[in-house]
Amino acid sequence: MRIARLLGTVLGTTLLTTTALLTTPAHAGIAAARDDVSLDGPALRDSLDAVHEAGMYGVFSSVRDGGERWTGASGLADVATGRPVTPDMRQRVGSISKTFTAVGILQQVERGRIRLDAPVGDYLPDLIPGERGREITVRMLLNHTSGIGDYIAGAFPSLTRNSPASLEEERFRSIRPAELVRTGLAAPATGRPGSVPGSYSNTNYVIAGLLLEKVTGQKAGPYLTRHVIDRAGLRHTYLPRTPHIKGPHPRMYESWFGLLDPPRDFSVYDMSWASTAGSVVSTTDDLNRFYRALLGGKLVNKASLDEMTRTVPVSGVDYGLGIYSLELRGCGRFWGHDGAVFGAGTIALSSRDGKHQVAVAQNLMKYQELDENGRPKQHPIDTAIAAHVVRALCADAPASGINHSRLTKSLRFDQLSH
Repeated sequence: MRIARLLGTVLGTTLLTTTALLTTPAHAGIAAARDDVSLDGPALRDSLDAVHEAGMYGVFSSVRDGGERWTGASGLADVATGRPVTPDMRQRVGSISKTFTAVGILQQVERGRIRLDAPVGDYLPDLIPGERGREITVRMLLNHTSGIGDYIAGAFPSLTRNSPASLEEERFRSIRPAELVRTGLAAPATGRPGSVPGSYSNTNYVIAGLLLEKVTGQKAGPYLTRHVIDRAGLRHTYLPRTPHIKGPHPRMYESWFGLLDPPRDFSVYDMSWASTAGSVVSTTDDLNRFYRALLGGKLVNKASLDEMTRTVPVSGVDYGLGIYSLELRGCGRFWGHDGAVFGAGTIALSSRDGKHQVAVAQNLMKYQELDENGRPKQHPIDTAIAAHVVRALCADAPASGINHSRLTKSLRFDQLSH
């Protein structure tokens, strides 16, 4: 399998690469909780069960429609013991962390400590010296048009040799953010600063975290906890300080396209390698609450939110500042992010007014097979996840009007991203 070629194609992004259409979800009987009277609970339950039936170990979801809420879970949190997954479980949410970091930066823009179009070298001259520091702006970091490469291949070198050995070898390695940045800066540039389409890179958001620390005089974790997580009223969201997840959580299984057989549990892992690009732990309900607070103007002001929602093409999607948009024809435009780490994938999408939301988490990753070009093939799990998202967000829209192909191009966690 051409995993090295796969890395060269998709390293650092969580975005879908296939074009298959959705199919009708199968029916199953695994129970789901609800506290509403008008959301279609049975249909949501069936679409979530279909994800498990398609081969996903465990999947859990939170859906909101105005003031109404539905939560559900299907499958196993632990395949060895048979422990079931539950809707309230914590999950590593990967690149959804980028929205949190972007909010922190925009808060400092509002305070006059950061200018979006100022060179990043003005703030971090020792970290990004010379021409790059003068040409790359803060905005370019946040919308992935900096041209800076990703550090992942350097942090996990066996992946470029068609081996997942580094995933296990680096399980308890602590990596300083500056080291990640140096690795990313040493990688081949993905383009000229400011050029579009942009190229998704985790290095951008590690730099953003260091920038946040420079202008606030605080570590990024405590700052984001106080000014973003607590301000949004999140109850079960945090940046971890140890390799362990606090509270109820599933085991997180990584297959790495069949090279880990059976899939290996990576629920205990030092997430310093993801830093402010992807280390946040949260729940699906908290993610809905977070994006509702953000889009409702509770975390940044209108001018900042307007900047966040100005998009450019990046790796196949319309990307703003730490948030992307997804248009479902016949249903509307939705905002949010998705994320993938070893063994865990999450997606969170909200309508612009925050009234229609879904957040879905899964605990088996890179279960797809690769084709002759080293690209992941469409898997029934991918189709079922997209069908659940459509059911959650577009229940009132005619099925014939929803651009399923566009959705499935934007929702799959087959790549190494954080």
